[in-house]
Amino acid sequence: METLQTIRLMLDQRDEANDDQLKAILNLTQARLLVLLGVQTVPEELSYILVEVAIKRFNRIGSEGVASHSIEGESMTFTDDDFAPFEDDMQAWRSKQHDQKKGRVRFL
Repeated sequence: METLQTIRLMLDQRDEANDDQLKAILNLTQARLLVLLGVQTVPEELSYILVEVAIKRFNRIGSEGVASHSIEGESMTFTDDDFAPFEDDMQAWRSKQHDQKKGRVRFL
């Protein structure tokens, strides 16, 4: 399933009214993830990070820059780094890539 369609499904967005916003968020999220991973394309096994972070960012529209929000007993706190919860996953992927590049040289 295409990433945009997955995000729309998760957000219960049945029409295309927010597609421009979702595409912009998805493009920015992808660009940041590529920098964090140091790759040219997002690995398939980490594509869920794009979906999760894009949804977080979409849900925060209108609350950008707010660290904490409280109304009538309801409290929300936003993190500075949307990718922080996925750092362990990204590090595990990096380690796996590093291990695959290691080779052995044998002299007979």
